[in-house]
Amino acid sequence: MASGTAANQHSKWRTPCHQCPLRSLSTFRDFSAKELEFVAQFKSGELSAERGATILVEGMHSAHLFTLLSGWAFRYKLLPDGRRQIMNYVLPGDLVGLQGSLMEEMDHSVEALTPVTLCLFERSKLERLFERHASLAYDVTWIAAHEERILDEHLLSVGRRTALERTAYLLSFIHQRAHSVGLNGGARRVIPITQQHVADTLGLSLVHTNKTLRKLADRKLMRWHDKGCEILDEEGLLALADWEGLRDGMRPFI
Repeated sequence: MASGTAANQHSKWRTPCHQCPLRSLSTFRDFSAKELEFVAQFKSGELSAERGATILVEGMHSAHLFTLLSGWAFRYKLLPDGRRQIMNYVLPGDLVGLQGSLMEEMDHSVEALTPVTLCLFERSKLERLFERHASLAYDVTWIAAHEERILDEHLLSVGRRTALERTAYLLSFIHQRAHSVGLNGGARRVIPITQQHVADTLGLSLVHTNKTLRKLADRKLMRWHDKGCEILDEEGLLALADWEGLRDGMRPFI
């Protein structure tokens, strides 16, 4: 469960599963009638958290797993001296807490990057999903495998791309993921991250990150704002990163 007073659980959720806004997005595979009925029973409530709230803590045991319904979050690990490594960013439709449900405890933490709403699912009912709904069980397996593939790409970027290339890759990756779930469909395509988030994701110092972002801005590929990064030239970022972009078609969610 999220920590602090910024989190608020709703016993009667505001978004019935049959009215879920994610179902209207072409990115996601829709449920069959039986699947939708099960997911509606599987869901036990909703959780709201403000920016900066900790949703899950490394080492904790949780009775729930979650699907992000709205907003942005990120997964991270801390070293004993407080240094942070951001592993990945969580966007609407992403499953959170599966590791804690299957492995008994979390080995990373999750923090809200913006105000978020999450759907809560009872961990105790997860076994029933695998027993009664093979298609949903496959979806959970697909989600876990997809996360592994993303982390593989991130590791390649951190290990082998230059600082400029890996920053271009990161911004391209987040931008494309946000676009796929309708988070940056407006005229200004702003990613709500700070330079510290970029540094903690790429393993760079804040000074090096600032210099690298200035180089991207000088090439008119992006523009930095107080509350985030605006993407100006998506194709230019892809070319600089030498990355072909996301290849995912329709994907599942729970």
